[in-house]
Amino acid sequence: MFTQNFPANVLINEVATRDGFQSEDIFIPTEKKIDMINRLSLLGLNKIEVTSFVSPKAIPNLRDAEQVLAGINRNPAVTYVALVPNERGVERALASKVDEVNLVMSVSESHNLANMRMTCDQSLLQFKQIVKRLEGSNIRINASLATSFGCPFEGITPPQNVIDTIHKYLDIGIQSISVADTTGMASPRQVYELCAQIKDIFPSLETTLHLHNTRGMGLANAIAGLNAGIEQLDASLGGIGGCPYAPGATGNICTEDLVHMLESIGLNTGVDLLALLKIARELPDLLGHDISGQVAKAGLRTETRPLSESVIELKRRMSQY
Repeated sequence: MFTQNFPANVLINEVATRDGFQSEDIFIPTEKKIDMINRLSLLGLNKIEVTSFVSPKAIPNLRDAEQVLAGINRNPAVTYVALVPNERGVERALASKVDEVNLVMSVSESHNLANMRMTCDQSLLQFKQIVKRLEGSNIRINASLATSFGCPFEGITPPQNVIDTIHKYLDIGIQSISVADTTGMASPRQVYELCAQIKDIFPSLETTLHLHNTRGMGLANAIAGLNAGIEQLDASLGGIGGCPYAPGATGNICTEDLVHMLESIGLNTGVDLLALLKIARELPDLLGHDISGQVAKAGLRTETRPLSESVIELKRRMSQY
C-alpha cells in the first residue's frame, strides 16, 4: 500500500503571516493580518506563526506584532507562535502571551553570520539566556535549525552537523525542533535519510519539517520526510515567503498545495481545504502580485468543467451511429 509508511495524521503549521508577510514589498495592514489569522484559526491548522518580535527597523512589515497578537481571536486548539530573534524579543513575547516562541540558528556558521549577524556559539548563548528567562512561564520553546540541508556559502550540510546541533539544543532546554531547508537545496533522498536519522536518535522529540520550494522539490521533500516518520510540516499560504540568501527563491511550500496532495493520497490533515483555497485566492489582491500556489489556480484534481455546447452536440451526433 502506497501510504503504509506514512503517519495516519499529518499536522500542518501555517507560517504565511510571519515568514510570508515579512518578505513582501508592502506593509500588510494590521486589521488585514488579524482577519486572516482569525479565519485561518478555524480551518484545522495545528499552529499559526503569527509574527516576529524582531526590531521594527530590521523588518518594518512586522512592526505591529503586539497589536496583531492582541487583536486575534485565539482558538484553544491552535498554537500561536512568534519568532524571537534575541533576548530583547523575549520580553515582548511574554507581554503578548504567545503560546510558543520559535528561535532560529543556522547549522552553517557562514549563513548564521549573514542572517543573524553572530556566530553559532553566540546564538546558542542567547538561546540559553532566553530559555532561562522563560522558566516558569507557560510558553513553549521551539528552535529551528536553518540550512539543515544546504548553505549557499558552504554547500550541502553534513547530517552530523545537524545531529550535533540538536544535542546542543536539548542540552539547554529546547523542547521541540524544526529542521529547515531554508535555501531550498534539499533533495528527497537527503530529506528521507536525515529525518530517519533524527527519528532514530531522538524518537520522542517533536520534530517539524520546514521546506522551501526554491528548486521545485518542496512537495517531493515533504513526502520523503513523512515516509521517514515526520508528522508535522510547516507551509505558507500561496507559497509566499523566502530567504534573502537563497538565489531564485520562490518561497515556502504552499499550504493549500500540500494539503491537497496529502489528502489525495489518503493522509488526514484535518484542514478545511476549500476554505483554505478561498483565502489563498484572495492573496493576489492583498499582496499586489500573483502567488506560486497551483491548486488555487487550477482547482482541485477532482473538479470537472461543463462541456461546451459544440462538444455536447458532437456527443449527441456520435451517439446516433
